[in-house]
Amino acid sequence: MTVKLGVPSKGRLMEKTFDWFAARGVTLQRTGSDREYAGAVAGIDNVSLILLSAGEIPRELAAGRIHLGVTGTDLVQEKLALWDQLVEPVEELAFGQADLILAVPQAWIDVDTLDDLDAAAAAFRAHHGHRLRIATKYHRLVREFLREAGVADYALVDSQGATEGTVKNETAEAIADITSSGETLRANHLKILSDGLILQSQATLWRSRVADLPDEDRETLNQLLKRLG
Repeated sequence: MTVKLGVPSKGRLMEKTFDWFAARGVTLQRTGSDREYAGAVAGIDNVSLILLSAGEIPRELAAGRIHLGVTGTDLVQEKLALWDQLVEPVEELAFGQADLILAVPQAWIDVDTLDDLDAAAAAFRAHHGHRLRIATKYHRLVREFLREAGVADYALVDSQGATEGTVKNETAEAIADITSSGETLRANHLKILSDGLILQSQATLWRSRVADLPDEDRETLNQLLKRLG
């Protein structure tokens, strides 16, 4: 067997992950064409590189099919209900930072907090006859956040892309999405609630708590983790 390391298969996350490992003496590289999800590891023996989408890595860690994986905090906590029982963070990688936030139209001058949103949602339902819609792809995290805040009169609308545009397109009244600079929010005339930070996320190296690990692989994993420091 070998220790299996899951890494994002494309884009800046892949490049920055490769750079992070290289700075610690472990070289990761794609092999074959851009359409082939094959890779190799140099600098340490008995470690294999598994190239996956960032969204698949939490599932593979939780299933024990990979031992280590690089993906965002947001994806782990959204996709894994009992994430802290299935995976553990090894190291935050200091890139891929983004905040999961709750935002409403700038025109809602009387809505600045979650309490304001709760009142607005009740008034919206009374006036329109249906619940205020919040567009997001982070259903678990948003639902837990709003439950703890006591916001009840809303409906989550699934949005897998261009979430900031859903308010302008009148398919939602508010959004919960990842942002790094806030520029897209401002361009779409949205504002973050003053207490609307749901989660601060960044790329993180995770270890599976459930993956099978024979003694020889445990030694390899320990050597790798020591190298990564």
